[in-house]
Amino acid sequence: MQQTRLNSLINTAAGQIELLFRNPWRRISLNIISFLMGFFMASGVSSSAGQDAVWDVMAAGVVVVFIEFLSNWIYGQKKRPAVTIRGPLFIDVLNKFKIGLTYGLFLEAFKLNS
Repeated sequence: MQQTRLNSLINTAAGQIELLFRNPWRRISLNIISFLMGFFMASGVSSSAGQDAVWDVMAAGVVVVFIEFLSNWIYGQKKRPAVTIRGPLFIDVLNKFKIGLTYGLFLEAFKLNS
């Protein structure tokens, strides 16, 4: 890719964000927020799709395909070296969002079954 001013601006901004979240407490709080947003999205998807009782199957299929695509992309990456504990910030946040989405749908299924 050609090195333009926009490319260098985006790379600089991404580097600054990565430096901002190098602090473990900020990184943990961002992961918790991402998990809770996934949980919130699961609750929203299940309640809005379940309202009409027509789109239930389609919404569940789209969410499952999305989760499987994310799992394939996240865990299909090259293995991280054993020395590093943390991975890239974007992948960690996306993985926590996926876990929150899965957990939220799991809880919604339990609520609807009772």
